[in-house]
Amino acid sequence: MGKKVKKESETPCKETLQFEPLPVEAKTPATVVLLLSCPEEDILVKACEAIHKFAEKGDENKVSLLGLGALEPLCQLITHTNKLIRRNAFMALGIMATNGDIKSALKKIDVIASIIDKLSLEEDIVVHEFATLCLASLSVDFVCKVKISDNKGLPPLIQLLSSPDPDVKKNSLEIIFNLVQDHQSRLALHELGGIPPLLELLKSDFPVIQHLALKTLQNVTTDTDTCNTFREEQGFEKLMDILSNMDFRDLHAETLQVVANCLSDSKSLQLIHKGGGLTRLMESVLTPNLPEIQSNAVKCIARVAQSSENRKLLHEQNVEKVLVELLSVADISVKTATCQAVSVMSFHLASKDSFRDLDGIPAVVQLLNNESLELKEAATQALSNLTHSNQLNAFAVYEAGGDEILVQQLYGSCRRTVSNSAATLGNMAGQEVIRCSILSHGAIQALVEPLQSTDTQVLINTTLCLSVLACDTEARAELQSAGGLHPLVNLLRSYHKEVLHHACLAINVCASDVNTVAEMCQFGALEMLQEINLSVNRRSRFSELAMISLLNFNLSVKYSLTSHLASTDIISDGFYDVGKARAGQRIQTLEELSKQPVNEHQQIIVVNTATGKNKKDDKQKNETQPESPTEKPWKMMDDVSLQLLVNKAKKFILPLSDEREQCAALARLVSEAMGGAVEMEKLHEFPWVLHLSELKFQLRSNVVPIGLISRGIYCHRALLFKCLADCIGMSCTLDRGEYSRAWNEVLLFNGNPSMNERSSQPCRYIVDLMHQPGRLLTANTPAAVQYQTI
Repeated sequence: MGKKVKKESETPCKETLQFEPLPVEAKTPATVVLLLSCPEEDILVKACEAIHKFAEKGDENKVSLLGLGALEPLCQLITHTNKLIRRNAFMALGIMATNGDIKSALKKIDVIASIIDKLSLEEDIVVHEFATLCLASLSVDFVCKVKISDNKGLPPLIQLLSSPDPDVKKNSLEIIFNLVQDHQSRLALHELGGIPPLLELLKSDFPVIQHLALKTLQNVTTDTDTCNTFREEQGFEKLMDILSNMDFRDLHAETLQVVANCLSDSKSLQLIHKGGGLTRLMESVLTPNLPEIQSNAVKCIARVAQSSENRKLLHEQNVEKVLVELLSVADISVKTATCQAVSVMSFHLASKDSFRDLDGIPAVVQLLNNESLELKEAATQALSNLTHSNQLNAFAVYEAGGDEILVQQLYGSCRRTVSNSAATLGNMAGQEVIRCSILSHGAIQALVEPLQSTDTQVLINTTLCLSVLACDTEARAELQSAGGLHPLVNLLRSYHKEVLHHACLAINVCASDVNTVAEMCQFGALEMLQEINLSVNRRSRFSELAMISLLNFNLSVKYSLTSHLASTDIISDGFYDVGKARAGQRIQTLEELSKQPVNEHQQIIVVNTATGKNKKDDKQKNETQPESPTEKPWKMMDDVSLQLLVNKAKKFILPLSDEREQCAALARLVSEAMGGAVEMEKLHEFPWVLHLSELKFQLRSNVVPIGLISRGIYCHRALLFKCLADCIGMSCTLDRGEYSRAWNEVLLFNGNPSMNERSSQPCRYIVDLMHQPGRLLTANTPAAVQYQTI
């Protein structure tokens, strides 16, 4: 037997339990993403580093990693206890967050609190860089901004503005800029002491940081308290140092925006002025500089001049002299900005005079000839403000030949230029010599096209200008011949309150001639004004005034709508009574009514004295308007009977010296012509209805000449009395009541005129034309009321 061998122990030693290190070589991103869930720290460090490098290569790689599920494990690893893992995870996450798709995915993961937690100063500076990079991408979104604020992200971000790393500064500043778009964050930044570090960043060697700091300051200095702190920290002085340094000219535009904020508050402006800051600003404006800088400097002045207190202080600093000098600068942008500043400063009354005394007005007028549309707009706006309520400035524009150039601007393509030009011409036309000059340059014709604009300010200024220019017969005739009445009337359809008001005002001015009134009525002006005046929201004193003006030249419509003609409303040939119209009803013309077939409705009573002059006028009218081969021109029926009554009134009543006798005698003449006195009790027996029906049948027309009526009652007699009274110059009214009632009211003095016993005040009387013709009934007495009503 062989020697017995000792059996080995079945329990392994400790060394045999150890696993030899296995080098991992991942060839696909999917493998690396899987390694992000590995418990071994060395592998996590390498996996995060690999993902960072892969993501750096482009957006396609970033999106690929998102699809492989890398985002959530990375968000967990940024809170890892191992600093190296944390750093590499932040580097990967920060790079990935710059992609839009990943940014959207991150918004759904509650990661902002974890990122903010790692912004403490004890954390690695690389973590700061990529954590702020990630937040910078997210802070563009409103919801993310709210989360950053709610998680108290602003205090550590303000601390990081002093970081030694420029990337950390830049990222932190970008986040703060996004946050301070919100008012609460602006206040919080100030309370947390964010102004000094922002000012310190103006000295940065990196332009991107300087620009971001200025943009952030531009936002936060809109708050008064922040402005005060900014001033206490010598912020304004630091801004002026930038403006005076040509090496920083790329910062000047944004610097001036902050300057404007600092100066917009009148208290701040005064304090800065005491320290010489305003003088430095004026000097920088006039210093031969880059045009862009000068332009922005003038825009800054314009912004400062928005308040009346600031305009006063700028005026005391002779800002007008600076602006007038800049009007001669060659650069278009500087001139444009200067005109805009002149516009704003012109709200200060003393400044208007200063611009005129410094010969600034001719300089602005000359700019109207420039080809730049933007400059023309700014120049016309400046002239509009300069001439508003200032006749001396208006005359200065006229002397510089501005009225002719402004009329040409009305044909321009820029709506603001057209609007400003119309406003300026309207301001100037208050002086008769200037108005005549404006009209001689064809202003009326030029205003017709702007009347059809869709721009409300163009319409407002055009109608205002028209209201001033169309105050004589020739101008109104020119407007009519130029086709301007139709678009003017169409503006009554506008629901814009100011446009409607000014259109009514222009119509009121144009309603001073029979011809213009007739044409406006053809275009439906009366009907539209009726509708407007029935509307609670649209009616105004302007629409009522326009309506009255139109009715004063169309007494037939006036009487139909209002049932009243004043003593100053003189009836003439062509007047007709169509009866009381309903509110909003269109009143047909006499020609339209005459062409209708005979009907059972109320007759239309017409006035036509049929004088030789009328016949001659009709003949001339027919010669100027050739007869249509298919339709003969309508002609009103002659009324010889009415002419005989007029002759009688002139022969027998006009010579009477006493007004009462004239009134009574005319009443008796009217009564005799229309069937004589009728007792009140027998009024129902008076055959006036049958008589008028017979007349309509005989004439084959609904239109009946008043002289042919031999059986008339209240409404017919009152109309005839008014007609005859107007012919002989006797004053009376005509009023319509209900149920065919109408009456005339006269004003007469009591007492004997030959004995100088007249009372000082005249009395109102109603003239009885029916029952006791010639009787005068004192107004408002029971007898007068009985005469007026049933």
